[in-house]
Amino acid sequence: MNKEQIIENVSTLLQEIPTSMEIVKDDHKREKRFRYLAKYMVEKAIEKDALIVSENGKGIAILFQTNSKDKNFWKDTIMDIKLALNVTGITKGLKAMKVQSYVKNQRPKEGDYLYCWFWGVLSDARGKSDEARIAYDMKDQFFEIAKEKQLPIYAETRIRRISLAYQRYGFKLFNEWDHPSGDKMYFLKYLPPAKEE
Repeated sequence: MNKEQIIENVSTLLQEIPTSMEIVKDDHKREKRFRYLAKYMVEKAIEKDALIVSENGKGIAILFQTNSKDKNFWKDTIMDIKLALNVTGITKGLKAMKVQSYVKNQRPKEGDYLYCWFWGVLSDARGKSDEARIAYDMKDQFFEIAKEKQLPIYAETRIRRISLAYQRYGFKLFNEWDHPSGDKMYFLKYLPPAKEE
């Protein structure tokens, strides 16, 4: 699957996620702003070797290896001026930074970990018998990476149904937070089994 199609798919998926719906400026350029955000995310994922795409291209995830000292990742993600100008606008950008500060504090202060920055499956591939395995197969890839690297995976979501899906896959819920939007935010982590010798 080519990069342009991946960007297009991420842009579509972002329009279902409460956080991106909130931070993307609501004006006549909204569609273009989602596309800009998707392009930024996909290019950053490629640069950091963090992009995971299902065989049919309908499932896409970004799973970074990072740590609390990796300041560039967070600075680039949140404070990038281009994002403020092209995606959020200044007011929404500042609000997002405040929320990110709390969210980031839920992650390990020491050592490396994997962070699931994004994970989505296009709506036309959800719930169909042969396609329903996309998310499950991608989860297996995440777990394989976690086991190989012996690193935990951290994720968060504001969608309860997604939180429950993570938990069914073996993630543990370790915090719930009353997000400023009025939603509940769920923080999850997965600890891989030790590698067999």
